[in-house]
Amino acid sequence: MGHSPFDQFISGDDEVTGLLAQEWDRQTSTLQLIASENFTSPSVMAATGSILTNKYAEGYPGRRYYGGNHIVDEVEDLARRRLTALLGADHANVQPHSGASANVAVYQALLQPGDTVLAMRLDQGGHLTHGSPASITSKIWNFVSYGVTARNDDPTQPGEVIDFDLLRALAHEHRPKMIIAGATAYSRLIEPAIFREIADEVGALLMFDAAHPIGLIAGGSHPNPVPYADVVTFTTHKVLRGPRGGAIVSRAEYAKKIDSAVFPGMQGGPLEHSIAAKAVAFREAAQASYSAYTDQVVANARSFASALAERGFRIVSGGTDNHMALVDLQEFDAELTGKEAQEVLDRAGITANRNQIPYDPRSPFVTSGLRVGTAAQTTAGMTGAEFVQIAELMERTLRHRTDDHVLDAVRQEVADLCARFNPYAGFSAE
Repeated sequence: MGHSPFDQFISGDDEVTGLLAQEWDRQTSTLQLIASENFTSPSVMAATGSILTNKYAEGYPGRRYYGGNHIVDEVEDLARRRLTALLGADHANVQPHSGASANVAVYQALLQPGDTVLAMRLDQGGHLTHGSPASITSKIWNFVSYGVTARNDDPTQPGEVIDFDLLRALAHEHRPKMIIAGATAYSRLIEPAIFREIADEVGALLMFDAAHPIGLIAGGSHPNPVPYADVVTFTTHKVLRGPRGGAIVSRAEYAKKIDSAVFPGMQGGPLEHSIAAKAVAFREAAQASYSAYTDQVVANARSFASALAERGFRIVSGGTDNHMALVDLQEFDAELTGKEAQEVLDRAGITANRNQIPYDPRSPFVTSGLRVGTAAQTTAGMTGAEFVQIAELMERTLRHRTDDHVLDAVRQEVADLCARFNPYAGFSAE
């Protein structure tokens, strides 16, 4: 069994080190196709586990509530400088613990309770914090939802894309204080200029939730919303390949309100070890090699989506422009749910997640779809040829999902493939 290069620091706790070793093996011997996951660099992992975890640093650089923060101040300032340079933003806040907390902090900063917000429907690609009834956001602010167009199998005019006619009509009807662009299960480019145009028509603020495409934005593979949006929120742990966490960039005029909403409005002490790891990731994303990586992520997603379509899976909206594909299972097998597909694929060493498709007849817990992404395995070095192979493995697994011999054979093929593309080959050991 392999182990993490940092396990030696966990002295005497065999239970924890044993679990870490198991997870190390799971991540490097099975396929990671969850669109919101990636393999960080060892440098990001090292910073996340660094001595900065010891330091309490409530406040901001130069304005802390504890002593001994002169070095931490430099770390956080470095992260902020690197992020504003990476995205061309006026201001950055790198303290949010997650994308969800970043979103709520922006609402708190720029909205009043009861204000109307126009955002994407959860069951058509949006996020919980975009006003889902399950989220506290819907209890504080008045969310109105836009969605995607109906399915259209004409390849020249694909359906299941953002319905801008509806978006414009709802904006003029409800006059929202804020419009939110961004999604968690949407495979097409999200053009910020159109959102800005509609927001200006009704005098609304524009927030772009870039949790999923932020890495592609940093690499130049997706339009940059920063010149158009009043504020951009995102996570740092998806295509961006940073530690788990969130961040906010905004126009200068909103900086003070947003900073105050994050601390003390939402959070206490920031996770400075994570902020150091974010700084590392921002530097990595500024390299030319990172742009080549994000271009490959998109190319791989397109190869993957095409290969899945050739094997009987319907791809929502007919394809992809980013790092993910949303797979409709109904035409492949009307009885197969996303929940069952996720569980069977997991047994075969293929990690994906069930996901609702637009106008899904099944519940969010069951679903009729899968969401698959290419960011992690692209980091491991895979290209289009490997994703065609993965599509074949998925088809075989799901067509023979009750045959343990087939599942065992696929799992071995997956292990062999992953052995050729281990993102931590120079760090894992027996």
